[in-house]
Amino acid sequence: MNATSHQRLLVVSPVRNEADHIEGVARAMAAQTRPPDAWVIVDDGSTDGTSEILAALEREIEFLTVVAPPLAAASSAAVKDRLALAAAPKAFNIGLESVAWRTFTHVSKLDGDTELPPEYLELLLARFAADSRLGLAGGVRKEPTDTGWRFERPPTDYHVPGALKCYSLACFEAIGGMHERLGWDTIDEVYARMRGYRTRAFPDLVAIHRRPWGSADGSMRGRARHGRCAYIVRFPLPWVLARAPIAAQGADSRTLSALFYLSGYASAALRRVPRVDDPEYCSFMRQEVASRALGALGARRAAARLAPAPVGATAELPV
Repeated sequence: MNATSHQRLLVVSPVRNEADHIEGVARAMAAQTRPPDAWVIVDDGSTDGTSEILAALEREIEFLTVVAPPLAAASSAAVKDRLALAAAPKAFNIGLESVAWRTFTHVSKLDGDTELPPEYLELLLARFAADSRLGLAGGVRKEPTDTGWRFERPPTDYHVPGALKCYSLACFEAIGGMHERLGWDTIDEVYARMRGYRTRAFPDLVAIHRRPWGSADGSMRGRARHGRCAYIVRFPLPWVLARAPIAAQGADSRTLSALFYLSGYASAALRRVPRVDDPEYCSFMRQEVASRALGALGARRAAARLAPAPVGATAELPV
């Protein structure tokens, strides 16, 4: 018997105005060597023809169900930066509650602009079957540019991109489900590790992202939002300063992007935006950040020892 034969997978996709991408995403899902047992797409107030495309796809793909949230839940549609209002996790939870989600062994979130390669779900579920402690996992994404492919490069040993989250049911319940707040896609990972689960992205599972990262509501607005997330999830300021150039990777203007990221963090601090206030979470986050900082410092020193010194130069370890 196949190791994954007992698994039941639910995929939920919050979408809005994805007429340019959703059919390709659906075709890729239908072509999976191991399709999901159920796929719920939550059409959160689309105005560009997405709804009509989904209606046709729902008739064609047997495991697909399309859900439209109540008007009150879709009221964020007119807001410029819907992601800042946590529109995606709110819509996700509406889709989740539309089915008996506890009858599934795995729950996944997939964005409406992200196409999966044919063996993606089969291989991902096999990783869960092979590791009982794996609680939250996914792949990485690449997106087309004028000069070729640009790869998303998350810290794969602990971070899973928000577009490709997949949880074991036990982990999903242990972390209290998907939190409806900005920063949800870091908060879930921290809670998962607090509860003893592994979280990781697999670099060999590469999906295609049809829209540049953070561009749905403007790329610089997306960078500032990312900075606000860093404040909300309680990344300390020195860590944020060190990470700003990394957070700006892939942007056309890395300097401007890093500044927007830092301005988002500073603005949230000045406005005293509510942060995660769970003492256990805060303690765990401090320990994780300190451990990563020490690990990064150790790696830099090891690299400095191994690198040949320029002629006439004095070797000096970074601090």
